[in-house]
Amino acid sequence: MSFTSWRDVYLAAGSRGISACGDFLAATSLALVLQQRGHAGIAVSGLLIAAALPVAVLAPFTGRLADRADSRTLLVLAGALQAVVATVLAFTSQPVAMIGLVALLACGVAVTQPTLAALTPAMVRPEDLPRASGLGQAASSIGALAGPALAGLLIGTAGPRPALLLDAVSYLALVAAGLLIRTRRGARPSEASPVVPWRLTTDRTLTTLFAAMFVVIVGVSAINVFEIFFVRDTLGAPATVWGLVVASWTAGALIGTGLVTRLPKRYFTGSIAVALMAAVCLPILIAGAVGSAVWLFPLWICGGLFNGALNVMCAVILADRVVPGARGRAYGMMNAVAQTANMVGFVVAGPLVDHFEPRLLVAACGAAGLLAAVACLPMVRSAVRCEPPADPAPGEAAPMRASVVG
Repeated sequence: MSFTSWRDVYLAAGSRGISACGDFLAATSLALVLQQRGHAGIAVSGLLIAAALPVAVLAPFTGRLADRADSRTLLVLAGALQAVVATVLAFTSQPVAMIGLVALLACGVAVTQPTLAALTPAMVRPEDLPRASGLGQAASSIGALAGPALAGLLIGTAGPRPALLLDAVSYLALVAAGLLIRTRRGARPSEASPVVPWRLTTDRTLTTLFAAMFVVIVGVSAINVFEIFFVRDTLGAPATVWGLVVASWTAGALIGTGLVTRLPKRYFTGSIAVALMAAVCLPILIAGAVGSAVWLFPLWICGGLFNGALNVMCAVILADRVVPGARGRAYGMMNAVAQTANMVGFVVAGPLVDHFEPRLLVAACGAAGLLAAVACLPMVRSAVRCEPPADPAPGEAAPMRASVVG
């Protein structure tokens, strides 16, 4: 593509932001509902797992679907079905039924995430991809910030049902995006990108990046469990401070997303991505030594800043290293790695809280992620020297391996 369709980029980013707001609105509302009704922690854990498991398990299928099917059809159908499921969820009171419906919503996410991610590189020129990816990440971060706040406001004033109905309406943004975005993948066989064989293990650099990403995300997701005990019990801060600490990470991610898009394309390399992973973990390690929750604000903003930059960096590297006909599968695999790591972090963190001091657990998470990133750095640097240039798919230019990993 020789031009950039910023109209399509803004439509895609807007739909991601609105649907992300709906996702976090629903997750916060349902967790509060289960807690208020006296259900055990296992119900909340089941809710979190139901939201993550389908994305991880279905990634091979939904990634292939995103590469082969009409992107407009996928967005419209998935968004409409999610709106219907969310509407039913608003009138459901049984925990088991809630968890099952949340799993169905996650099946829709497993389709829409790789579809939108693979569409973005098709909308823009290569030099505009960092900015376009940054807009999508920024919109998602804003949605993640707005969702929980909106949930608290609505549940406190009108109860959970209006919040869940608003979540159902948010999925219509995906339907609108599907109808309005002019860029399409798989629209007609004559125009679709060729579906080419692709396996993650054939790309040593991406395999190493994904491995490091997995360990880092396990640690960061475990922090979501540890930090409430660390802030409230160890540091003795009130619940309001804990809420602001959580929000400061997302605020930092917004800053990082904006800053990284200003970098020239040559800086979007595997080595810098791994360095950003280490930078994400360093503030967490330092946090284990603080004596007041006030210090967590600058630390969490720094961690979130590097996290936001890393998200954009990985999206751009993936688009450059994977041919267009396989990008749906590649982005689906990246989502699967992230969601699987989240689940592992949640599962591992729960029992540890009962046996170890929260301060030690926070420091251990930061140290583990930092060590994993440092260990992977020489592996990423050697991978690009060892692997031969990729053969381009028919009618396509070869991905720019040397320029994105070094």
